[in-house]
Amino acid sequence: MSCAVSHAWHQHEDLIAHLTRTSPLGRGEAARVVADVLAFFSEPVEEFVRRRHAELKARGLTNEEIFPRIADELPQRRVAAPKLSVRQLRRIVYG
Repeated sequence: MSCAVSHAWHQHEDLIAHLTRTSPLGRGEAARVVADVLAFFSEPVEEFVRRRHAELKARGLTNEEIFPRIADELPQRRVAAPKLSVRQLRRIVYG
């Protein structure tokens, strides 16, 4: 068992127990799911903005569509991101 899975297992025992009661997951699988979800939502704001920009750009969206969409998505992250203007978002992506 990896350190991340072990750490998630101990810190989130109640969530792991809930997953094992309400799904077909075993304890080890539930711990891995919890660790994966926490890692996903622990992504720093700058990395999230760059990743989402690249994903949306690959779908053919324009920057005029992308940056407002990212600005709307940021407050929904696990840890609320600071309110960033479109200009600040552009600076994260383009420097």
